Amino acid sequence: MTSPALPTPSLRAWTIWSVGVAAYVLAITNRTSLAAVGVDAADRFSADASTLSMFAVLQLGVYGAMQIPVGVWLDRWGARPIITIGMILMAVGQLVMALSPNVGIAIAARMLLGAGDAMVFPSVLRVIATWFPAQRGPVMVQMTGILGQLGQIIAIIPLAALLHATSWSIAFGSVAGLGILFAVLVFAVIRNHPPDRAEDVSVDTDTGAIRVVTSAVDTRVGIRAAWSHPGTRLAFWSHFTTPFAGTAFIMLWGVPFLTSGEGRTQAEAAAITTVLVLSGIAIGPVMGLLSGRLPHMRSRALVLPTIAVQMIAWLVVIAWPGPAPLWLLFVLVVALATGGPASMIAFDHARTHNPSHRLSTATGITNSGGFLAGMIAIFLIGLALDLQGAGTPDTFTLDAFRIAFLTQVPLWLVGALFIVRERKLTRIRLGLDEPRRKRRR
Repeated sequence: MTSPALPTPSLRAWTIWSVGVAAYVLAITNRTSLAAVGVDAADRFSADASTLSMFAVLQLGVYGAMQIPVGVWLDRWGARPIITIGMILMAVGQLVMALSPNVGIAIAARMLLGAGDAMVFPSVLRVIATWFPAQRGPVMVQMTGILGQLGQIIAIIPLAALLHATSWSIAFGSVAGLGILFAVLVFAVIRNHPPDRAEDVSVDTDTGAIRVVTSAVDTRVGIRAAWSHPGTRLAFWSHFTTPFAGTAFIMLWGVPFLTSGEGRTQAEAAAITTVLVLSGIAIGPVMGLLSGRLPHMRSRALVLPTIAVQMIAWLVVIAWPGPAPLWLLFVLVVALATGGPASMIAFDHARTHNPSHRLSTATGITNSGGFLAGMIAIFLIGLALDLQGAGTPDTFTLDAFRIAFLTQVPLWLVGALFIVRERKLTRIRLGLDEPRRKRRR
C-alpha cells in the first residue's frame, strides 16, 4: 500500500522560503568573505598571522555565543524581525569593514557580522517549521543547508574578482549594499506564520497534530543534565572533530596557503576551493543516506573514517617534496569536504539519545563543538606561522605553512580518542555492549 502524497505547500510558502534561502546564501557569503582575500586583508591592515586569525576566531565566537539568545528572540518575536535585523547587522559590519582605518575596528566589524550571521539560519528553519507540513521539514532543512553553501562560491570568485578589479572599499561596500537590499526584501516578503494561524505552530498533516514551534535552549533542564548522557558527549566530539579542518581552510587559510605557499594562481586557488564547496554539496546527501542506514555504526563507519581521510590527505600534502601537484590539492579539498556532511551525523546522535524536552540543549552543546574546534584550529595555524617568522604575506613560505597545518593533528587525535570512548559508553548505556568487568585481584 502506497503512502498518501504530502500536501503541496502554497506558492506563498515557497516564495517566503526562497527569499529566506537567498538571505542565507548572502549570510554565508558574508561569513566567508575573507576566504579569498586574506592576503589582501593582511596587507591592508599590516596584520600578522595571529592577528589575521582573530578576524575569524572572534567572528565565530560571537556566532556561537549568539545561538541561545537568537533562539529566545525567535520564540518571542518570530522569524521576520530577527532575520531582518540579522541582515542589517551584517550590512553595517561590512560597511565598517569597507571603511575601517585600522585592524581593531576591522575585527569589531567581523564580530558585528558574526552576530548578524547567527540570526539567519535559525530564522529560515523557523520559516520551514511554520509554513511547510511537518513531514517535509527534514528535506527542506537539507535543501536549505545545501543551497546556502553556494554563498561560499560567491565569496571565493565574484567578491575576490571585484576587489582586485576595483578596491577594498568598493568590494565590501557592495556587499553591504546587498545586505540593505535583502533586509528590505525579507521584511517585505517573509511572514512569521500563515494568516490562518495565530502563532508559530507546526502541523503534521497526516495525523492533524499541532505543536508550538520553539527554538530556545531548555534552560530548565540545564546543560549539565544533557552533558551527563554519553550520547550528547559523542555528538559534541563528533562535531568538534570532523569539520574544523575544512572551516579553517575555507574561512581563512586555504587561499593564502595555495597562492603564497603552493605558488598557485588566484584562478587555480579559486577553482580548488570551489571544488571543496561543490564536493561538500554532493557528499551531503550520500552521507545522510548512509547515516540513516547505519544507525549503530555511524561513528565507526562514517565519522572516524572521515577524520582519518582528512588527516591522511593533509599529511601527504605536507610530506610531498616541493609544491604538491594540482591533482593532489584536489584530493585534499575533496577529503576536507567530507567533514561538513560528517559533522551532521553529530546532530543525529543528539536527537537519538536525548528526550524531546532537552533536545534543544543537546543540539546547542553539539553545535558548539564545531565552532570551538574551528576557532582553535584557525588561531593555532596563525600562531604557528608567527612563531616561525612567517606571519605576513611577504614572509609566507611553503615550509612554514606545512608546520602550521600540522597543528591540526592533535585536534584530530584528541577528538577521535573521545569519540571512541563516548561511543563505547553510549553503547553500554543502550545495552548493545557489556561494561568492562573489573579484574579480580
